[in-house]
Amino acid sequence: MKISSLATLTGTFLLIAGGAIAAVSLTAEISNARTHANNAANAPTIEAVHTHMHHAINCLVGPKGEGFDAAQMNPCANAGNGAIPDQTDAAKKAKLEDAKTILMKGLTENDVKAAQRSAATAVTAIAAAM
Repeated sequence: MKISSLATLTGTFLLIAGGAIAAVSLTAEISNARTHANNAANAPTIEAVHTHMHHAINCLVGPKGEGFDAAQMNPCANAGNGAIPDQTDAAKKAKLEDAKTILMKGLTENDVKAAQRSAATAVTAIAAAM
């Protein structure tokens, strides 16, 4: 009887812990995306702005997502499948999608100030999804 109760308790704990781990991973993905978008907004050169934009996009979309660039660092490699695919709240997911769109547009900009503004706008969109 005690073994059965212990097994049930252990299973319940693992289920709860597993849910907590998933939540922490999504939080990490969103936080890392925001950090790299902010780094892009403050980077001194267009190359650095674009590099950090790639990092933020990789965190947002995950390795199977549209816009993922395997040639760029993925700061969220061990955090989950990407903030957008991992997000279940529709309103927050929409904000993350907005941020991705803004960052993708920013990658096409060659003017450092314009690209920085795009990155700063993406930071705001990501923050709204936190």
